[in-house]
Amino acid sequence: MALSVEASLVAFKVWECVLCGFRYDEAAGDPDGGVAPGTRWEDVPEDWVCPECGARKSEFDMTVVG
Repeated sequence: MALSVEASLVAFKVWECVLCGFRYDEAAGDPDGGVAPGTRWEDVPEDWVCPECGARKSEFDMTVVG
């Protein structure tokens, strides 16, 4: 998946599972879960689940990591 110029200029974000604390890092993706590095959260498939606890994508919250 190629990133647009605008998307590549926006810092990658980290999302955290509210159930187990697993963090989805947009820069790293989840290759074991079929999500390529550089995949923005909004582009992660709705059927993706947390590799730690099986939570659905809708159960994640935004976490700002400095």
